[in-house]
Amino acid sequence: MKITPKKKLFWYLKEGVRLDLEEPSELDMYLQQVITRGGIEDVKDLLKKVDLRQFKTSFQRIQPFLPFEVEKFWEDFLGSH
Repeated sequence: MKITPKKKLFWYLKEGVRLDLEEPSELDMYLQQVITRGGIEDVKDLLKKVDLRQFKTSFQRIQPFLPFEVEKFWEDFLGSH
């Protein structure tokens, strides 16, 4: 799935850039940015675009780079699903 990310979260990308969420590196970047910088609406949008299997796989790859609180929150979330 290709998406155009919100500029408020992805200010560092060129205008109009599309991310391919089937590409692991792009999914990882998208997931990391949304769960660390996004609001509730951004997270809801993420969870509509990325299935739980993709989320878990990507989360495992980015986990070492997440702030402690964010990592623990999402570990708890994933543990209950």
